[in-house]
Amino acid sequence: MLLAVAVENTRTLVGVLDQGEVQRHWWVGTDPRRTADEWAVLLSGLLGTTEIDGIAVCSAVPSVLHELREVVARYYAEVPGLVVEPGVKTGLPVLVDNPREVGTDRITNALAAVKLYGGPCVVVDFGTATTFEVVNAAGAYIGGAIAPGIETSLEALGRHAAQLRRVELVRPRAVIAKNTVEALQSGAVFGFAGQVDGIVTRIVAELGADRADVTVVATGALAPAVLAECREVDQHEPFLILQGLAHAFSRNHP
Repeated sequence: MLLAVAVENTRTLVGVLDQGEVQRHWWVGTDPRRTADEWAVLLSGLLGTTEIDGIAVCSAVPSVLHELREVVARYYAEVPGLVVEPGVKTGLPVLVDNPREVGTDRITNALAAVKLYGGPCVVVDFGTATTFEVVNAAGAYIGGAIAPGIETSLEALGRHAAQLRRVELVRPRAVIAKNTVEALQSGAVFGFAGQVDGIVTRIVAELGADRADVTVVATGALAPAVLAECREVDQHEPFLILQGLAHAFSRNHP
């Protein structure tokens, strides 16, 4: 069994995979103050009696990555380990101005998508930020876009607008809302769905590809909140990043 840990700014996805298939998974809060020992206790509690024969990690939070390195070295030293970072071979060419500055979570998502669907493809990750990763027809990562995430935008609106507050992220009864709560929900759900459709349409046009030839894959913890309203999403892969970690691990530990 492979233990895969994908750290995002707000949430961390932990999964156990067998032959690349996710068997169990957990979402936990990302706490930059959590120490390596605390991480080890958390992971041990989640795993229970599950035997692990490998561990793969990627992180968008440097302080957490530092602690997870300690976890890999001290608590999982007896099994092969991989920390996805610049310089690690993934098999995915990265054709951008500075490959080292691209988040490893973004690369890992793109790697999984191209393994599943081939190129060209686009990954839309609904997390703390909404990110768009683009892989061309040759299977190379060529860049993408980053927008504020749904929850991030709602929290900012609540902080800066005196009469607005945080609301549950669910689909309202209609686009034209009859109260403030549903007005916020309408703006979030339909607004971000429109953003995704608009950016994907522009990406496909810039690729010069037929829309039918481009697979658009949605992932991330917040994807279910808006997925039904997105017209340009073809596939939903909730554990895409875990599958990417499994591919990267297999390449480095054949």
